[in-house]
Amino acid sequence: MKAVVALPLDTVDDTLSTILLIDGVLLALIVVGVLYGARWVVRLGLLPLTRMERAAQDITTGDPDLRLPDTDECTETGRLSRVLNTMLDRLQSALRAHERSEARLRRFLDDAGHELRTPLTAVQGFAQLALRHEEQSATSRREANRLIAQNAERLSLLVDDLQLLTRLDQEPSYRAESVDLLSLAADAISTAALNWPGRPVRLDPLPSPAGIRQEGDRQDDELELVETVGDPHRLRQVVDNLLSNAQRHTPAATPVHVRVGTARAGGGTGGVDRPGRASSSSPLPYGTAICVVEIADEGPGLDAEDAQRVFERFYRVDRSRSRSQGGSGLGLAIAAAIAHGHGGRLELDTRPGAGCTFRLVLPARRAEGTGQVLVPTPPSTAARAARDHGPSRPARPTVPAAGTSAPPSGCRRL
Repeated sequence: MKAVVALPLDTVDDTLSTILLIDGVLLALIVVGVLYGARWVVRLGLLPLTRMERAAQDITTGDPDLRLPDTDECTETGRLSRVLNTMLDRLQSALRAHERSEARLRRFLDDAGHELRTPLTAVQGFAQLALRHEEQSATSRREANRLIAQNAERLSLLVDDLQLLTRLDQEPSYRAESVDLLSLAADAISTAALNWPGRPVRLDPLPSPAGIRQEGDRQDDELELVETVGDPHRLRQVVDNLLSNAQRHTPAATPVHVRVGTARAGGGTGGVDRPGRASSSSPLPYGTAICVVEIADEGPGLDAEDAQRVFERFYRVDRSRSRSQGGSGLGLAIAAAIAHGHGGRLELDTRPGAGCTFRLVLPARRAEGTGQVLVPTPPSTAARAARDHGPSRPARPTVPAAGTSAPPSGCRRL
């Protein structure tokens, strides 16, 4: 006989349902927790990018000096921030350079228009006066014609200077010839003696810096043959301009000293920056072998503000005096551009009451076929005779012509 025993499964089913419900709730909680945890981890990982986004928005809204944070090189976002900051720095530098260039261009055009307007107005006025008064005397007509020709000449000079500056700004090519700066300076003094009679101009050697003297060096009263490589016509233009500037803007009979020599770039010799020195070009490396032409006057000198701006185009310390004497305000800018194009620079040492010393500094070029810098030694008494040349002796000094090469025996090698 078989017996069948049966128990109800409600309790088991209820327990199983409870377990499944608990498992479902736990699974849902785990999934939600994982999702929120993953979102938090992702947001934490992207937090540097979020800060970069906010910084970029601040930059675009008008804060160009702001930079991206998180520049840690150990992370990808840090390296990205560094790269973007470098790009922003370059863009900001380019924008500032562009703004400065536009400001200079606007100022240049304004000044050029003003300078061109003055002689054009004079020419137009005198021409209209001659047309309206045809019965004027021969003397009045001659005076009007003279003033028209004078202003036309000034206008032509200004246009020529503008064209020259344009060519110099386009990185012109200069002739690379051996130039004897001593002969070039002596020739410039001869021309100045004819153009400015009665003005004392003295040719002297470049003095050695105090305390720097080696055995075999030249004496301070000896002229030395100074050679460099460059365009003799452009370098002569610089020296002529500096001499004319010294004689035009100093009282009558003010002595002018022209000094020529070789040195090493330094605070006492030139080629580097120092307090009280102004230049529009970058300094040369300290100790560089240089050739120097100094034009120093004993005039009233300039204050610091005028000295810092004297190489700007159309800038005049005394605008009325410069205009009446026919200056265009471009001479020093042209001279500085030529010096810069030769790898050197034009600089000014001055202070009120102490005169002005304009210094043309050129690197001592390497001669062709050698790997050494040639520094000329003192020549014979024939070249030394040029030192006392002035207005009372307008004859051409007996020194080698500008642009010619000195014999190899006249140089010592460094």
